Amino acid sequence: MAFTCATGNSTEKSGEKNRATGRHRRPGRFERTTARAAGVAALTATGVIGTLAAPALAAEPAAEQTGLIPVITFDNSIADQIDAQAIAQERAAKEAAAVEQAAKEAARLKAAEQAKQEREAKERAAREAERKRLMSYVAPIAGSYISTGYKSGGAVWSSGSHTGVDFHAASGTSVHAVGAGTVVEAGWGGSYGNNIVIKMNDGTYTQYGHLSSIGVSVGQTVTPGQQIGLSGATGNVTGPHLHFEARTTSEYGSDIDPVSYLRSHGVNV
Repeated sequence: MAFTCATGNSTEKSGEKNRATGRHRRPGRFERTTARAAGVAALTATGVIGTLAAPALAAEPAAEQTGLIPVITFDNSIADQIDAQAIAQERAAKEAAAVEQAAKEAARLKAAEQAKQEREAKERAAREAERKRLMSYVAPIAGSYISTGYKSGGAVWSSGSHTGVDFHAASGTSVHAVGAGTVVEAGWGGSYGNNIVIKMNDGTYTQYGHLSSIGVSVGQTVTPGQQIGLSGATGNVTGPHLHFEARTTSEYGSDIDPVSYLRSHGVNV
């Protein structure tokens, strides 16, 4: 028969042992096993068990069984190994990142150096091309021909002979500087009519006479093929053409063969 105690909220049945309650009660076997198993589960999740802990586990005595989860215990050496492994992994990750960053920086520097070399090569090529252009010579009138040769005789010339050559050209035809130089005369030249004299970069002089108009001024630098004026029939002439003369100085009487002069500079006339 069961009896009921009238005091308190607990009921005690006949045939059962009283169990002490309170703060000093030891945890039961199931509670201890569960706590230990939770630690094992945490280690298992990190991959430690089966690597570092395997030898230690093999040396442990048979685990206490609860019927739910096996109980495993570890000593401090396992924890030290785990810490060492974590530190090594972190160091390896930092070293790999440093190597990758160094490789990227090396690639950037290499690309920058290559771009610099290519830019400098282009600049050198451009300077060389400009140097060659400034050293080149052209005919004073494109596509024309010589109608009166050098040293031709006749009463038309005050000196008794032609001091230059005449290029066939209708009035208003573009006249070009045969090479690079500086204009030393630009204006009326007596029997030469409107004329231009250029001191060439090689120290010689060239003259362009009988122009209908002048497009440069004294002191101006000119480049090969630059238009300097238009052909015409000013001065002592019988019709429009270009009188071209090569000289050793800027003065009349220092003339040299203009055909040989142009050919020596690569101009086919």
